Amino acid sequence: MSFIRTGMNVGFGFLSKLALTTSPINELKQKGKIHDYSQLVWGSDYVFEPRNEEVGGYMTGQGKSIKPSDYIILQHGSKSYKYLVEEIDYYSDPPDMWIALLRQVIVE
Repeated sequence: MSFIRTGMNVGFGFLSKLALTTSPINELKQKGKIHDYSQLVWGSDYVFEPRNEEVGGYMTGQGKSIKPSDYIILQHGSKSYKYLVEEIDYYSDPPDMWIALLRQVIVE
């Protein structure tokens, strides 16, 4: 991977605003594995950076065998959010660190 993100100052306040102003796409069929990051701490275990005016964003985290079409569960407060991994790139060092493009999906 040829880039490194540093100094991100992103809060989770955007999640509640996005839920009110956008309507995430329903996933009709679940294709990939689910990776539960809901018990991890934003800012120390992973970083989530929202994309402008879209439901989803970029997440940097650690874990093995995450691939496109998998899902990641994140939690903010008492709410859980499910994201589809659209793209993912692994760092060379450490090899289990990655950055992924995520899109929020509705949990039914």
